[in-house]
Amino acid sequence: MNVWKRVVGSALAAGLVTFGLADNPISAYHYLADPSAAADDSTFYILTDVDDYNNQTNWNYDIIGLYAFSSNDMKNWTDHGMIFRSKREFGNYPNNTWASGIAVHNGRIFIVYPDGASGVGMITAPAIDGPYTDPIMETHGKNRIAGGGSFLGDCDGIAHCFDPGIFFDDDGSGYVIFGGGESGQRPYGNNFDIIKFSEDNGKVTLDRNSLTRVQLPNSFEAPYLHKKGSTYYLSFNNRSQVIDYGMSNNIMGPYNYVGSVIPGIGSVPDAHGEGGNNHQGFAEFQGKWYAVYHDRRLVTSDNHPAATTQAGVRSENPNYENHRSVSIDELTWSGDKMNKLEFTREGPKQLRNFDPYKTYKATTSSKQMNIRSRTDWTKGQAVKHVLLPLTSRSESWIRVSGVDFGKGAENLRIKAANVGDGNKVEIHTGSATGPLAGSCEIAKTSNNMTFSDNDCAMTGLTGVIDQLFFVFKGSKDSTMGLLEWEFQGTKREPEPQTPFGGKAWAVPGKIEVENFDEPGYGAGNDSFSDSDDVNNGDSDYRKGTGVDLYAKASGVAVGYSQAGEWLEYTINVAEDGDYTLFTNIASEGGSAISFMLDGKDLTGEIEVPATGSYDDFQNVKANVALTAGEHILRFTAVKDWFDVDYFVFVKGKDAAESEIANASANGGATAGESSEGSESTSAIVAPVKLSSSYTEYRVFNLSGEFVGTVDLKGTTAAKALNDKGFAKGLYLLKSANGRKSFMASSAK
Repeated sequence: MNVWKRVVGSALAAGLVTFGLADNPISAYHYLADPSAAADDSTFYILTDVDDYNNQTNWNYDIIGLYAFSSNDMKNWTDHGMIFRSKREFGNYPNNTWASGIAVHNGRIFIVYPDGASGVGMITAPAIDGPYTDPIMETHGKNRIAGGGSFLGDCDGIAHCFDPGIFFDDDGSGYVIFGGGESGQRPYGNNFDIIKFSEDNGKVTLDRNSLTRVQLPNSFEAPYLHKKGSTYYLSFNNRSQVIDYGMSNNIMGPYNYVGSVIPGIGSVPDAHGEGGNNHQGFAEFQGKWYAVYHDRRLVTSDNHPAATTQAGVRSENPNYENHRSVSIDELTWSGDKMNKLEFTREGPKQLRNFDPYKTYKATTSSKQMNIRSRTDWTKGQAVKHVLLPLTSRSESWIRVSGVDFGKGAENLRIKAANVGDGNKVEIHTGSATGPLAGSCEIAKTSNNMTFSDNDCAMTGLTGVIDQLFFVFKGSKDSTMGLLEWEFQGTKREPEPQTPFGGKAWAVPGKIEVENFDEPGYGAGNDSFSDSDDVNNGDSDYRKGTGVDLYAKASGVAVGYSQAGEWLEYTINVAEDGDYTLFTNIASEGGSAISFMLDGKDLTGEIEVPATGSYDDFQNVKANVALTAGEHILRFTAVKDWFDVDYFVFVKGKDAAESEIANASANGGATAGESSEGSESTSAIVAPVKLSSSYTEYRVFNLSGEFVGTVDLKGTTAAKALNDKGFAKGLYLLKSANGRKSFMASSAK
């Protein structure tokens, strides 16, 4: 279905709704600063700094990352979260990602960012959520464009090597501009540089000979390039904290000074006269021009309940100077000159009605009250941004504007995690206390990183709804996290989980641990729970589940196991009676497991003895009583860190390990006999000690940072870590050939 045709058609038929509520700033739950803007045919992007609380004094900014927002109607914005973390993503560089620039070209996102005031780098990704790579390092072997040790080698005499902007011209050529401050060599008015680059499918090649110095009167910082028609515009923050600009028919200049375009932000409505530094971005979208800027609206407001420190602590007395918010208004023109921007409370007019029948990130809204958010960030993966309601407050909600339900929605699907009691989402129209369209009781999940679908019946949602409110109810803040939502014309009924391969596992018999059930749809129909949705192992088997699967000498095993994680299997017990359950498992000690059958305890807690290493497997057994028929078996990690390969049920109590082979051959695992990556279910199974010719391992801390190497030849991982002087704690070890990885601890 062509979504845009349907949206535009609905807008023409029903007429676009109008709004009178103040929608600036775009986010009421994070302090944001130094915005830049970019757009393609379908989406407008805003890139900002993270400006949340820090332990700092005036002018001592500590910016730890970049946030991104997008919209296709200029009223409802999707908050993508912290898409880039400074001090983490590329080692210890960069230090502070102050004002950065964004561009979109050939379907890719390009971002230029500073290292405080000492250098400029670039990252690129196939989508705004990432994952991002460093094209300058890939092409030129340098981790930045300008600054010490960079592609240019230095900053060409510029005092403040920061505030980069990025621009792509009509012929596909790219340009980076940067600079600010004053030095003896480069005074105010002569403190910007432009360098040209070429781009091919994310590969960037810089042209050293193109480096050009640019002059404009009273230029201070924040250089920004854009183009209208055949004219290039260079805007900047002057020494009076006003955005001025110049024009040229050549992107490299010279630029003729024109005047001011964005006044000092002390005149922004609702900011109580609080001014400070200024920053800007300009972009055209759907035939209109827009300007983004930062202000002091949020921090000076009587209601800024969700802006917190990076550790999540809220201050009742924020430092006005350091904490800014980002707003947007339409930019108008007089011929080829920009008119001075008029700050508004309402922000831009909505361009088209909102289509609710798509899947949206839960952080999509036109206004918010008493919420926070969390970015789930894994290196090398696209980020996930989670909405966290502050439900103990008198009001906690998000609002979506101008929603066109057409003939009507009967269902709302919410994907959420929930570790609290009584959490629910109510849908109201008109206001947060307006008519109730439906209520969603959010199902409990095993942890705040596990998300399940919740389906909720809706009534009365037809035609265009001016204001739609998601109202959050609960007794404790941030115990539910919403990942995404979508409305549906008809309700999708819950679907139960199903055996992997379509057939239940036969008991007595062997179950390969990696062949857990396929998940169903709806709350309570999951077949596994993992602490994150990333496979920390090296196997692509069951790709997309996020279960940590490893390639072992005997096949595929589950590892990196943490307390609370579980896997479920549909089993078919041949007859009532006593059975011995063998679990083939490896641990360095301190681990524990348990089993449940149809939601009831089957084994109690089973301690897992130390097996020597994660390569040394042994069978741990438990006696169980089973009834004939089909059941759901749940295997749970009670205590952290072990690898598990398979389970075997043998008929009778206290069966000997020698009977495992007969159970496997006679009963067999019927669900996965031909599955790629699984062992043959008829093979003779005995305790296995796995070995490898690779003894050198790379060591990573739990933040994913490389911290050294160890050699495991003739020793255990724990001893090797101790002997190399690693601090007490857990580490991830990966073999030099990249085929094996596991967790180990140092006791020092």
